[in-house]
Amino acid sequence: MRVVVHDPRPDVRHTVSASLAQIASTLAALGLPTDDLERGLSFESDLSRAVHGAWVVQENGPERVEFKQQLWAQVSAAAPADALLLSSSSAITATRQGAELTDASRLLVGHPFNPPHLIPVVEVVPGERTDPAAVAEAIAFYTALGKTPRVVHQEVRGFVANRLQRAIFAECLLLVQQGVVDVAELDDIVTGSVGLRWAADGPFRSFHLGGGPDGFRGYFAQFGPGLKWAIENEERVHLDAALEDLVVAQAEAAFGDRSHARLEQDRDRKQLAILRALAETTSTKE
Repeated sequence: MRVVVHDPRPDVRHTVSASLAQIASTLAALGLPTDDLERGLSFESDLSRAVHGAWVVQENGPERVEFKQQLWAQVSAAAPADALLLSSSSAITATRQGAELTDASRLLVGHPFNPPHLIPVVEVVPGERTDPAAVAEAIAFYTALGKTPRVVHQEVRGFVANRLQRAIFAECLLLVQQGVVDVAELDDIVTGSVGLRWAADGPFRSFHLGGGPDGFRGYFAQFGPGLKWAIENEERVHLDAALEDLVVAQAEAAFGDRSHARLEQDRDRKQLAILRALAETTSTKE
C-alpha cells in the first residue's frame, strides 16, 4: 500500500518517523513486519498533489467544522471522483462536514481510537447523503487493515464510545471531587473490576450474565428499581477550575514520575496482553 502524508507542520517527516520508531516493538509483537516501516510512505506539502490518484483519503485535521468543510472542498476538487473520503473526527458528523459539498456521497466518518495501532474498533458513521456503497467500501477497507469496523446508525454527538467515556468519566470526576477516592485509587478499581469485565464481554452481555439464568429479565427484576432511581436522581458533576486543579495535582502525584513515552509503552504492553488473551479465547454457543 502506498501512503502519502500531507500536513502543514514543517517537522511532519521527523514526527512520523519518530512515531513509527516508537511503536515498532508493539507492531512486531502484533506480528506485523517492521523491517522498513517507511517503505511506500511519502510526504507531499501540496494538498492537491497529495490526494491526486488516491482511492482512500483519511482526514485527521483539527476538530473545527469550518476547517473540515474547507478541507473537504479542496480534497473533493482534486481527488478522483470515486475516492473514499473518511474523517477521523470523534464528534463532527459527516453531514456537517460535507454540508457545502455538491456531492457528499463518498464522505463518511471512520473514527479510530488511540492508540490506533492497537485499538481494533473503528466507528463507521455515514452522513445523510452517504451512499451505502461507500459504507460497504469503508468496512472492507478497515477490515483489510485488521481493524474491527462497526457501523453507527445515527449521527449522534460523540458517536458511541466517546459518549460512554464521557458518561463514565463524569462519574469518575464526581467521585474524586467528593473525596470518595483519589485518581489512582479510582484507576485501580476500574481496571480490576468493570474494565476487566467489559473488556471480556461488554456491558450488555455482562449484565445479561448478572441476571442469572433469566438474563435481563432477572437483572431488571432485581436491580431495575435501584437503576431507575440512580438514573433519575444521582448528582451530576460540575467541572470547574478547582476540580481541574485537583485532578491535575492527583494525576501528577500518581503518574508524574514517569515520562509520557514510558506511560505510552506501559499502556501498549498491557493492551497488547489483553488483545492476545482475547484472541486466544474462543467463545462457544450452546
